[in-house]
Amino acid sequence: MIFKRFITNKYAIIGMSLLFIFILVALLAPIISPGDPLFSEGAPMQKPSKQFFFGTDNLGNDVWSMVVWGTRVSMQFAIGSAGIALVIGVILGALSGYIGGIFDDILSRVFEIFYVVPITFLIILMVAIFGSSTSLMITVVGVTIWPTNARIMRSQVLTLKSRTFVQASEVAGTSRLKILFKHIVPNGISPVLTNSTLQMAEAVLIEASLSFLGLGDPSVASWGKILQSGQEHISTAPWLVIIPGVVISLLLISINFLGTALDNSLDVTK
Repeated sequence: MIFKRFITNKYAIIGMSLLFIFILVALLAPIISPGDPLFSEGAPMQKPSKQFFFGTDNLGNDVWSMVVWGTRVSMQFAIGSAGIALVIGVILGALSGYIGGIFDDILSRVFEIFYVVPITFLIILMVAIFGSSTSLMITVVGVTIWPTNARIMRSQVLTLKSRTFVQASEVAGTSRLKILFKHIVPNGISPVLTNSTLQMAEAVLIEASLSFLGLGDPSVASWGKILQSGQEHISTAPWLVIIPGVVISLLLISINFLGTALDNSLDVTK
């Protein structure tokens, strides 16, 4: 029923179609654009042409190639960071809500720390300390944005643990861990999954922002680097701002459409 509602949702169709294109480009990047995207192939600031579909940047790099390979980086960030945040958030949020007591108090204080300190500041600080490799940055973003998932999961557990089916399982002698992760979490994870789609979009923006600020992985191409190269040449080379801006917007639209469709499909009241 839920799957049928999802695949027939107009937002899901549009979102999945766009996201499928991005995933395909990311997977086929070595075929679509072989070679090093950061290797200068032409004269700087060339306009889009048959040779360079999206023109070149201020260093002579092919913007088309950077967009293609940057898609792979952005998809890695979206899926990897949101996945890490989902796992950590669900586990800690579920344990916090179900166990309660001192454990819940301690985790609640941890949530508050993450909410008080700006996420961007935390990420920049951790990247400055531990480095800016792609895999490390994905992990850093994931372990920084998890508290939202944890808070949602905790709220769901607090609501569900007093339900009849949970009390029946406790009376039957089922272990608390099994009750939590077999009965409570599956029934309360829907809003967390919806929030995870928003975090995928957030991770894409964070990666682009870090690259734009010069804090991204210097060994990979990214959309933020294209924007950085075009910030001083927006009047003479507008394609350096327009092209990555459009690509980022399309990816964010596809992810948000999927989130809307998922929310509508999982909410039985709609």
